[in-house]
Amino acid sequence: MKEYIRLLREEKVFRQLSIIQLISYFGAWFSNVAIYTLLIELHVLASIVGFVAMLNFLAGVIQAPLSGPVIDRMSPKKLMLILIAVEITATVSLIFVTRLSDLLLLYVLIFFKMAAASFYFTTEMSLLPKILHGSKLQRANELHSIIWSLSYTLGMAVSGFVVYWFGIKTAFLLDAFMFVIAFGLLFKTEIKIEMLHIEENIFLMMKETFVYLKREPKALHLMLIHSFVGLTAFDALVALMVDEYYASILAASLALGLLHSARAVGLVIGPVIIGKWITNQRLIYVFIAQGLAVWLWAFVMHNFYLSLAASVVVGFFTTTLWSYSYTLLQKNIDAKYYGRIVAYNDMLFLSSAAFTSYMIGFLATHSFSLELITAIMGSGFFIGAIYYKYVLRTQKIKEISL
Repeated sequence: MKEYIRLLREEKVFRQLSIIQLISYFGAWFSNVAIYTLLIELHVLASIVGFVAMLNFLAGVIQAPLSGPVIDRMSPKKLMLILIAVEITATVSLIFVTRLSDLLLLYVLIFFKMAAASFYFTTEMSLLPKILHGSKLQRANELHSIIWSLSYTLGMAVSGFVVYWFGIKTAFLLDAFMFVIAFGLLFKTEIKIEMLHIEENIFLMMKETFVYLKREPKALHLMLIHSFVGLTAFDALVALMVDEYYASILAASLALGLLHSARAVGLVIGPVIIGKWITNQRLIYVFIAQGLAVWLWAFVMHNFYLSLAASVVVGFFTTTLWSYSYTLLQKNIDAKYYGRIVAYNDMLFLSSAAFTSYMIGFLATHSFSLELITAIMGSGFFIGAIYYKYVLRTQKIKEISL
């Protein structure tokens, strides 16, 4: 923990970006709980819950091919301000979704909101390796995940009570207000980086990126490794669990908030405990541990309190798996391609998460039990461990600390 505090003290721009991240992510989870509570109250089919969860990721997939070249050519601060403005507009508009006939509007708003959020995330993650290096970059990625998890914990927990006491629309408005604060703080933040002069047009840049990936296959391998973390897209699964198992003992919004918060506790403490232990070789064991944790969750899912405990274990390994695989990619690509490679990496990750979310809804509507669906998701991490071991054996992957 001391290393994270030292990093925040020494790196002013990163500190300011982290504060903005904490505020904007905290606000985002208000609307997340509110949306799934709304779907449960409207008694929609499981397939619709899965589709809405998929939209959270699909938007980022569609815009990713163009976002990379834009990031490499445009001032990051200006771009991030535009994206926050889009999030504010889409979030406020969610208050107009009140009945089943408004589902199309909900789909459109979620699409634009999450496309902007994904674009913002990619911009920030391509900015970090331009201002930080080596172990500082690894710690920054870990801290980024911890902040996300802390925001997730507090946001989900508080929003569950806000939705329960004050209603869904209040949660949407609070979410938008958080984005307004983040916009103001970012506007005052001074970000100085050297912009590379790129003469190629966007389509030539996209072509050049594919040539680079063909020349450096380890980059593509590391992108695919990171995409396995998309199997932790549990939003649709949790909503269906609440509706099927826990609705009789607790209000939907409260159950949603508590389950997500329990997992986020694990997300926060995981990198603090195993962050210094993790190496390229030991990442294999994190994949295996993640799979076993998801299997445990599947086994105890029917019991709300045991499910809360298992959620902590599930989250414990996720942050390290995400941050370390992301840092490996950043460490093993050329600076010229940061924006584009990070964008395509996010596209693969979001595609994995979108497919996972869709399949949860699809399998649930075709008589697969939630326990079986969860066990299948856990099995994916064992495949990831085997694949990562192959990558280490066949590719020259740099150690992050070097």
